[in-house]
Amino acid sequence: MDDSTTRDSLLLAVLRDVPFDGWSGGMIAAGGRLGLDAAEVATLFPGGARDAVAAFSRWADREMLAALAGQDLAAMKVRERIAAAARARLAVLDPHREAVRRALALLTLPHNLPLSLKLLYDTVDAMWYAAGDTATDFNFYTKRGLLAGVYAATTLYWLDDRSPGAADTHAFLDRRLGDVMAIPRYGARLRESLARLPNPLRLLHPARRR
Repeated sequence: MDDSTTRDSLLLAVLRDVPFDGWSGGMIAAGGRLGLDAAEVATLFPGGARDAVAAFSRWADREMLAALAGQDLAAMKVRERIAAAARARLAVLDPHREAVRRALALLTLPHNLPLSLKLLYDTVDAMWYAAGDTATDFNFYTKRGLLAGVYAATTLYWLDDRSPGAADTHAFLDRRLGDVMAIPRYGARLRESLARLPNPLRLLHPARRR
């Protein structure tokens, strides 16, 4: 297996141990089951738990996009596409809820804030592109900023949601999307105000070239 395949195998094995041993301890235990020693594990995730959590988030993004590929997004309205993307990602994460909780605990440490913002940005960026977004102007950043807030809040709600099929989370998501979709009605005034402020999202990811 190449490194990327081995890394994914290790990541999926780690998820079994994270609820009991945390991200750092889980990596060693999972590596042992795969026949990897500590040095090999360190080579795959040189940043330790931080790298493993980042790989987990990126894996979830890929799985989300794969799930969306099987849906007829073209027949949906934009809001429905975004909701479908958020639900698809949470469905991917559902068997690993405790791993998500521990990942968030690690990412909220002050020194991990830049990584946390980058991973969140990458997720909402993938959602918007899956939804067919082609914006390259001011809207490129405002859409992602608004969705970042919605998805982060929805994830926190979902962590403690025990309703059948995460029905309460889906309702929460729909309400939050309804709130942000109403913002364009006040678009001109909002643009004028935000244009005067530095946009931190520009520091995280440049607009993709067309």
